[in-house]
Amino acid sequence: MALKVSKRRNDKAPRPVAAKAKPRAALRNGHDDIRLWLRLLFCASHIESIMQSRIMNDFGISLARFDLMSQLERVGGGLTMSEVSRKMMVSNGATTSLVDRLVEDGLVQREAHPEDRRTTLLHLTKQGRERFLEMAAEHEVWITSLLAGLDDSAKRELLNGLGALKHHLETLDAPAG
Repeated sequence: MALKVSKRRNDKAPRPVAAKAKPRAALRNGHDDIRLWLRLLFCASHIESIMQSRIMNDFGISLARFDLMSQLERVGGGLTMSEVSRKMMVSNGATTSLVDRLVEDGLVQREAHPEDRRTTLLHLTKQGRERFLEMAAEHEVWITSLLAGLDDSAKRELLNGLGALKHHLETLDAPAG
């Protein structure tokens, strides 16, 4: 930081004085991409933290296990461990650990793949589906309340902008052709 020297009448030695700070807007110029990324990261992390806390407190289950159950409910016909890992963007080891716990709790069952005996299909049990639907209803209420401060126009803008970002990022991941 640049310092200016100020000499007052009764001072024996000059005293440093901070130079005027640049306005915040000047500091931000050219860094909108970084600011956007940080804002997205903050919002996603904050919502995830709130949801993790609520689902653990109300249902005694981790958000990761809820997410795995959500993946299984969405497809209905069962998923392989690798498919679950890919959809949840976690390692096969992490998936195995989550599945083991859900199987222990009677919420998920493993079944041999009809066409490939080396592969296991995962399904929600009847109890797992009932429990998931109960949690999902409450989850929706929580998400709705977290986003209640945004009007419909702001939600549409976010959906459109994030949709464009998602599409752009997917094209970056696509193999060259």
